[in-house]
Amino acid sequence: MVSAESNTPVQPDSLQSHSYRITVDDGRESFYALSIEDASSEEAWLMSDTVVALDNMR
Repeated sequence: MVSAESNTPVQPDSLQSHSYRITVDDGRESFYALSIEDASSEEAWLMSDTVVALDNMR
């Protein structure tokens, strides 16, 4: 098992976020995604799909 400890110092000023609307199936389906990235490291990022409203989760 690999340790979850970070080998990169925490630098809060270097975090960036981007939002995306991803379209698939020739435009018939689309969803939103959010990316949070550490600008100082190509290996430190998180991407998650999102919903527009909580009602869409039900």
